[in-house]
Amino acid sequence: MPKLKSKSRAAKCFRVTSSGKVSRKKCGLNHFLDKKTEKRKLSLSHETSILKSDIKRVRRMLCL
Repeated sequence: MPKLKSKSRAAKCFRVTSSGKVSRKKCGLNHFLDKKTEKRKLSLSHETSILKSDIKRVRRMLCL
């Protein structure tokens, strides 16, 4: 049986931590940055965890 390929877009969007949690970057930090406050840009730059209901789906896309 051949190796399973992960969804390449999901591999770029999500990251699995060492404890097994799935994290992602927040959106909204690519353009129109001059009208956003520093506080807002700082909060957008941090990674966040995904919803509990989506973990199974994302792990399947990443072939984990």
